Amino acid sequence: MGTTPLKELQKEGRIGGLGTVIERDIPQIDMSDFHARRDQITAELWDAATDIGFFQLKNHGIPQSLIDDAFERSAAFFDLDAETKSAFPLKPGTNAGWEFKAQVRPSTGTADQKESYQITLPRMKGLWPTGAQVPDFKPTMLAFERMNWALAMRVLSCFADKLGFAPDTFTDGHDPLSPQYQSTLRLIHYLGMEDASPEDFKFWRAGAHTDFDCLTLLHQKHGQGGLQVCPGKDSEGRALGWTDVPPVGGVITCNIGDMLMRWTDDKLLSNLHRVRMPQEGESLGPRYSIAYFAQANMDTVLQGPEKLYEPITGHDYIQMRLGANFGKK
Repeated sequence: MGTTPLKELQKEGRIGGLGTVIERDIPQIDMSDFHARRDQITAELWDAATDIGFFQLKNHGIPQSLIDDAFERSAAFFDLDAETKSAFPLKPGTNAGWEFKAQVRPSTGTADQKESYQITLPRMKGLWPTGAQVPDFKPTMLAFERMNWALAMRVLSCFADKLGFAPDTFTDGHDPLSPQYQSTLRLIHYLGMEDASPEDFKFWRAGAHTDFDCLTLLHQKHGQGGLQVCPGKDSEGRALGWTDVPPVGGVITCNIGDMLMRWTDDKLLSNLHRVRMPQEGESLGPRYSIAYFAQANMDTVLQGPEKLYEPITGHDYIQMRLGANFGKK
């Protein structure tokens, strides 16, 4: 049998250094005419996921107007004063609500320089800001969350084809109508560095880590870079090679998470990523991003066909990872 998910945390603990920066071509997968082009899209997704380990989606079907609205509503929420936001706290074990500089990475031992607001739909009672506080927030985020879910399921269904899984394996395992649903939409605000001291720039906006979901869809804003990714096949080496992933309009950056790596008996590798501090000539202002984490439902059992790892439920896996990153929150 394989080891427990703690091996992922041990891996993070070894990769806090600067490493080196390597330019790489980032695969862009055209998702247009999905049903007619499914075989081609599946082949391109699989090649990207098993080679460089990360990829971007274009012509993905999520309207740019909705993406823009989500970013506007996100910024409006983070502009609320701390007292107002503290009424929507991230509650223990829920991965829902607002947190401020609470996520500590095993790779650095320091808190990420950000605040975030997690939307995990079955756990949102009492956590939505009112329309008076942030107009049109809830309708926008509900629409945006569901469109990200649909896109993530298309990508995962292609992986299911290549893995020989039943067609609905991942869709059923991420059923959004179930009270066991635990996929999360995370709004992220990295703090501005306009008044920062030189010492502050020695830290990371987000330390190196792998995601603990199945698939992450990341939306970035134009002009607000800093994301760096290290392919899964490079992440065991001592001198890590990091690649900058600048924001591109209309493009969503994707990476495989630890949960899918386990579920596929390590055929698909999760990849390290981080957010560096602004460099000379770059904006020192705040950085906003929005990530959708496709995380298997609480009652979904994760085990690959080769049974490389012992079975574990989606609930137990996520709780283990949340405990390591949020101090049992």
